[in-house]
Amino acid sequence: MSRYKQTACPECDSSDAFTIYDDGAYCFSCQYSTKKVNNMNELEPIAKPNSSITLDEIHDLNSFPINTRGISKQVVDHFGIKMAVNPDGSGGSHFYPYTNEGRVAAYKERKLPKSFVAHGNFNNVELFGQSNASGGKTLVITEGELDACAVAQSFLDKYNRIFPVVSMPSATGCKVVLAQREWIRRFESVILFFDKDDAGQAAVQKVAKIIGAGKVKVAKLLEKDPCEQLIKHGSASLLQSYWDAETWSPAGLVMGEAIWEQFQQRQRTKSRPYPKCLSGLNDKLKGIRQGEITLFTSGTGSGKSTIVKEIVIDLLKEEENKIGLISLEESVGDTAEKFIEMSLNQKLDHETNNLSDIDLRQGFESIFADERLVLLDHQGSVGDSTLTDKIEYMCLMGCKYLVLDHITIAVSEGSEGLSGNEAIDKVMSDLLKIVKKHNVWLCLISHLRKAPGGGASFEEGKLASIDDIKGSGSIKQISFDIVAFARNLVADNETERNTIKFRVLKSRFTGLTGSAGSAVYNTKTGRLTSTDSVFMEI
Repeated sequence: MSRYKQTACPECDSSDAFTIYDDGAYCFSCQYSTKKVNNMNELEPIAKPNSSITLDEIHDLNSFPINTRGISKQVVDHFGIKMAVNPDGSGGSHFYPYTNEGRVAAYKERKLPKSFVAHGNFNNVELFGQSNASGGKTLVITEGELDACAVAQSFLDKYNRIFPVVSMPSATGCKVVLAQREWIRRFESVILFFDKDDAGQAAVQKVAKIIGAGKVKVAKLLEKDPCEQLIKHGSASLLQSYWDAETWSPAGLVMGEAIWEQFQQRQRTKSRPYPKCLSGLNDKLKGIRQGEITLFTSGTGSGKSTIVKEIVIDLLKEEENKIGLISLEESVGDTAEKFIEMSLNQKLDHETNNLSDIDLRQGFESIFADERLVLLDHQGSVGDSTLTDKIEYMCLMGCKYLVLDHITIAVSEGSEGLSGNEAIDKVMSDLLKIVKKHNVWLCLISHLRKAPGGGASFEEGKLASIDDIKGSGSIKQISFDIVAFARNLVADNETERNTIKFRVLKSRFTGLTGSAGSAVYNTKTGRLTSTDSVFMEI
C-alpha cells in the first residue's frame, strides 16, 4: 500500500490530517475514511510505509530520548512512545500510542520530519496520554504529541514527576475532546497549551466551549508551540506559561487588565488630518483614524468623486502605505484621467489637446508610478462576498486606507439570496470585521433618499440629515463618522454653484456634530480650495 501526501480532510477541514493511500484514505483528526480516492494521478507519491507491522511488533520496539526536542527517555517511556531505527542507524519513525479504555488500540506513526500513518483501530480512542494522566488537580491539553512531551518534560525537570498532560490527535481533533468531556471535567481546571497560529487559536475556542467556562485556562506561549518554546527558552519558561495561564472567557468578554489594555490602545490611536481643502472636518472629526469607517453622503453631482480623490492625493503625499480605491461608477481610465488632471492642476481639454503627452505622463507618474494606489477594475454592483474578498485582499497587499464609491450600488439586489437591505446589512458587518482585523481606515460613499416634495432638493443645496441616507440602517449604525455635503447645482452665481458645504451628522470619536465649513471647486484646475483660502473666480 503506497501512501501519498497529506491534504485537507473533506469531513472536518483539518489542513493536513487526511492521509491518502492507493486503496483509500484516512483522517487522523476525525477518523473519517474512504475506500475510493479520485484524481490519484495528480498526487505525488512519497515513501512507502511498513504497512505489515502489527501493534505487538510496534510495542516491542525500543524507545530513545528525543534529543533534538529536549525530551528525555523518561518522558518518552511515560507516554509509551516507540521508535524505529533506519538501517543506517539514523532515527526513523515515532509511534504514538492511542488507547481505548486504557488499552493500546492504535499507533499514530510519524515518519520524520512530518508525515503520518495509522496502525490499528482509531475508532473511539482516548486522548494521547490519557491512560497515564492521573495524580493531579489540573490537566494540560496540547494539540500535538510532542507538545505534550515538552510540557511533561518541564514538569519532570522542576518537580521530578509528570503531572497530567494529554494531547489531541491534531488541532482539529475536537471530536475526541467531546467524547472524553466527562473524564476531562473530573479535573478542577484545564490548561490549553495550543499553538499561537490561527488554527491553534480557533481550536482554543472550540475546545473551551466543549469543556465549559469557569474550568478552562489558556497558556500564553512565547513561541509558536510548546516544543519550540522548550528548545529556545527551556523548561522554566514553559512552567511560567503554565502558572501565568489566563482564565478563558467566550470571545468578546473582557475584564480587568484586558480592559485597561484596550483603553490604552484607544489613547494611542493616532489621527491624521484631512487635506487642507477639507480643513473644516478636522475641527469636528479630529482627522482620519485607522480601525474606523467614515461615511460621506450627498445628492447627485455634489462632488463626491472629487472629495475622495482629494483625500487619496493627500494620503499619497503624506503617507507611505498603499491606498485602495474602489470606484464602481468610473472606469479605471476615467479615474486615471481625473487623478492626472488634479496632479497637474489643470483640466484636460480633449478638443484642444491642451496637455502634452509629456505633461500627462508626468501627472501619471506622480500618482501611480510607485504603485501605492491600487484600483479595482470593476463597474456596477458586485456580490457581497466578492466585494469583501477583494477589499480584504487589498488589505493583505498593504492598503491601510480604502475608499468604496459607493456602498449603495456595491451590493446587487438579491445578492446571495438576500434582499437589498439584508445584503447591505451583511456587507456592512463584514466590512467592519475587515476594518478591525486589518486596522485600516475605510471611507464609504452613500447616496441620499429622494428629498420630500415641497422644499429644496439636495441638488439645490439642501443639507441632509442622518435619516436621509439611502439604504439599510446598518450603514448609519456601523459607520463611526458620517459627513453630509451639498452644493446648489442651479445657483445663478458661479461661486455659489461651485461651493460645497459640509455638515457632520455623527462622530463617534469626538461626539461633535454640526457645520464643518465649506470648499470651492475650481473648474479650471479640478481641485478643491477651502473657503478659508482666497478663491479667484474663473
